[in-house]
Amino acid sequence: MTWKKKLLIGLVAATLLLLLTLALMPSPIPVSTSQVQQGYFAEVVEDEGRTRLREPFTVTAPIHGYLRRVTLEPGDAVLAGMPLFQMEPVPAPALDPRAREQAREAVFVAGARLEAARAEQEARATQYTLAQVEYERAEHLHQRDLVSSEERDRRRAQRDATRAAERAARHAVEVARFELASARLPLEIADGQRSGEEIAAITLEAPIDGIITRRHRRDEGPIQAGEAVLELGNLDDLEVQVDLLSLEAVRVRPGMRVVLERWGGGDELEARVRRVEPAGFEKVSALGVEEQRVWVWSRITSPREAWEHLGDGYRVEARFVLWEGDEVVHIPTSALFRDQDRWAVFVVEEGRARLRSVETGRRSGLRTQIESGLEPGEWVITHPGERVGDGVRVESQQ
Repeated sequence: MTWKKKLLIGLVAATLLLLLTLALMPSPIPVSTSQVQQGYFAEVVEDEGRTRLREPFTVTAPIHGYLRRVTLEPGDAVLAGMPLFQMEPVPAPALDPRAREQAREAVFVAGARLEAARAEQEARATQYTLAQVEYERAEHLHQRDLVSSEERDRRRAQRDATRAAERAARHAVEVARFELASARLPLEIADGQRSGEEIAAITLEAPIDGIITRRHRRDEGPIQAGEAVLELGNLDDLEVQVDLLSLEAVRVRPGMRVVLERWGGGDELEARVRRVEPAGFEKVSALGVEEQRVWVWSRITSPREAWEHLGDGYRVEARFVLWEGDEVVHIPTSALFRDQDRWAVFVVEEGRARLRSVETGRRSGLRTQIESGLEPGEWVITHPGERVGDGVRVESQQ
């Protein structure tokens, strides 16, 4: 056999051996990868909230009465001192035959009292006139030393007493006249005799410059004392109310930065935490889980022009920035797993997965800060399965 044939047979055998080796080798495991990034990173807490007026004003009826039609509507601007609505006294109820007869009797009694008071006034006036004449006569005789000083003083006292009695009788006539007018009023209203008179009304005024946000009553009709009619406030003082889980609220502090997003406008809004309430409350989630929640209030700091169409009770999503930094190395949280007592990741190096321990820092949603163990630009495997191991060939699907 010539050397050429031997060389050809050797090449064929090597080729077959190589093909057999490649056929028996396991194929690379397809994996999803993500690049290690370095840049801005923030630890945040996110939740849904509502806008609220910091100092809303509810205008209520001060007394029982009859509300006139409210013409102001939500969205109308008002100035302090501007009339909001008017109230009238409660209309007199209709009189049944028995009540009408009792009212007539009350008018008759009041009229008799008025006549008696007038007669008493006339008698007291006559007594006062007589006492005045007797006093003047006694004063004249005293000047001629025909009457003693004691007699003159007694006449003066009688005159003063009768004058006081005459004044009291005159006031009694006025009281009797008012009683008669009050007794006649139910009958006059029932008979329609006072329908043309102007009825005095109470006008409620705006306490501040602001805008009407809600109207609880519009149509006229009876109203009870304390019943709400209008709500108003100043939209420039709008703030955001968010109920956070208590384990997240304990990390929030007044003055922290808040980002408001998905509120309906184009750009995100800036806000600052104003107050974290010290008392929590229990709330049942949509899944039926009992949660302890805490109210957190934030004031919008973005220019008013950026959120001029935002109103009271609007939905927003708030992102509370607990910590933020630049040039921070971070990766998807899904790439991390526990290897014994340390955190680890699989790094893709030359087509193979390499196990590497890392030191983690802060977490924020789907991203985690890496303090050591990785360099920016490296590729890590996200959601590594059971087939992925140290040194295993992998194929990135990204």
